[in-house]
Amino acid sequence: MEQITLPGIMGSHAAAIEFLSRQAQRAELDPKAEGKLHLAFDEILTNIITHGYAEQGVAGDITLQAELTPEALTLTLEDAAPPFDPRNRAKPAILESPLESRPIGGVGIYLTMQSVDRFDYNYRDGKNRNILVMNRART
Repeated sequence: MEQITLPGIMGSHAAAIEFLSRQAQRAELDPKAEGKLHLAFDEILTNIITHGYAEQGVAGDITLQAELTPEALTLTLEDAAPPFDPRNRAKPAILESPLESRPIGGVGIYLTMQSVDRFDYNYRDGKNRNILVMNRART
């Protein structure tokens, strides 16, 4: 398992994405799977930084963990922001509106859950854990 801990600020975004890219390369994900994982990872990361820390007026770190098995790449984003389970979010109503009348935003968590093979969340020992699983291609 590989792990890094970064400050929960936008300035850490590039290092987090570099970590993701390195893990996707290790897992030999195809470009489509890597793109979907990138979308999900970036959404959760940005939400932690923006909504979990900055909007709450608190500072904290984000620990990124990657576990590679023959079957899948599992990425865990762990933070100490207030508890938030994204699985409790309903499908956004704006998806039922015509595209040209939709406001920007509001569908990120929904897209995250549609982009990965499995999404899980738990809150333990004062930490949010968002877990993204992308299956590896079978050869």
